[in-house]
Amino acid sequence: MTTTWTPDSWRDREARQLPVYPDAAVLAATEAELRTYPPLVFAGEARDLTAQLADVAAGKAFLMQGGDCAESFADFHPNNIRDTFRVLLQMAVVLTFASKLPVVKVGRMAGQFAKPRSGDTETVDGVELPSYRGDNINGLDFTAASRTPDPARMMRGYMQSAATLNLLRAFASGGYASLHQVHQWNLDFGGRSLWSEQYQALADRIGEALDFMAACGISPETVPQLKGTSFFTSHEALLLGYEQALTRQDSLTGDWYDTSAHMLWIGDRTRFAGSAHVEFLRGVGNPIGLKVGPSITVDDLLRLTDTLNPGNVPGRLTLIARFGADQVEGALPRLVRAIAREGRSVVWSCDPMHGNTVKAAGGYKTRPFDLILREVRSFFAVHRAEGTHAGGIHVEMTGQDVTECTGGAIAITDEGLADRYETQCDPRLNASQALELAFLLADCLKAEKADRDHRAAA
Repeated sequence: MTTTWTPDSWRDREARQLPVYPDAAVLAATEAELRTYPPLVFAGEARDLTAQLADVAAGKAFLMQGGDCAESFADFHPNNIRDTFRVLLQMAVVLTFASKLPVVKVGRMAGQFAKPRSGDTETVDGVELPSYRGDNINGLDFTAASRTPDPARMMRGYMQSAATLNLLRAFASGGYASLHQVHQWNLDFGGRSLWSEQYQALADRIGEALDFMAACGISPETVPQLKGTSFFTSHEALLLGYEQALTRQDSLTGDWYDTSAHMLWIGDRTRFAGSAHVEFLRGVGNPIGLKVGPSITVDDLLRLTDTLNPGNVPGRLTLIARFGADQVEGALPRLVRAIAREGRSVVWSCDPMHGNTVKAAGGYKTRPFDLILREVRSFFAVHRAEGTHAGGIHVEMTGQDVTECTGGAIAITDEGLADRYETQCDPRLNASQALELAFLLADCLKAEKADRDHRAAA
């Protein structure tokens, strides 16, 4: 890596997974215009998230990161944003109640428009076209016009991100996220889930506690934390020209921040030695995520942690483990031990989605719920065995009643996938499956808390 970082020093490195635009001049003009646009988030907000993630790294909080696989221009609607936000609130309440820890809430929202692909092209009925790489780059329709990368899409992505952020901030601080709304967060179709009744019981207990506190003079008017919540956004920093255009120097500190989101992450396909994506993200002040999969070695992981967090700043780096249910217990312990042995301060988070994608009988790409759950349980088991903190969860999910992942309490079958298979790219948990995962994850957190209390007492 270069010793001197600038927002464009990544351009001297190898950049994989970037589209090839047909007109370089149009691309340059679009990026230049984006550089004049207001930031989507602010440096102080990113620093607040780093501070909260530092508590996660210290075992004093838990990270819940979730949202769309790939956001869509076509599905952009306030109800969709509200429903995903609402499920994330439900999941956070369940996890907070179980762990007795604050839950840091980060959405894969307001910018998750670019996706890495396994091939540059795909072929359908003998026709070869560029792969769909997300609405920020090209279109999902399998036509030459749609699949041609278009810089103007970045402008639309920016505008949609700004509108989404505006609504999320209103939900988080305008009363919708108040704990007094905990009953109203239940989705209409949640009644079909076996976990809906359990959530209602939990909501009743929270309501009773709030009534007791109100009688003692503790209310949203006296304790603002009861009235709203902190909510942050994140996405994979894949389209580097867009990310550079939104990178600004903070007037207070002089540091550089990528103002497209509070948190950015590097994918499993772009973390190689000499990577342009690693070079870019090493220089911004945002908290950074790094996807860690089966191919990574201990030496590679330590090199990357040194590159991305040379000051070993708590909360700066989140390692997002995505191994697949069958590989977690064999591959993860050596990495956890190495990080602990070298004294690296990181957040360990579990992505149980990307390593468990399979093709169903009908040809649909899906993720079996039992494999997702098995990876989560194995992730927690490894950290309990190593005496480290299983600090977070990273899931692709939606507030909509889709049928994309099989199994769960509502028992979606291979044949049922076609009912409402609506994803732009990869299969997502629906609202009922996401809430079910939260309750099952709560059991893991309770077990970890019991171990922690036992060690403290000993």
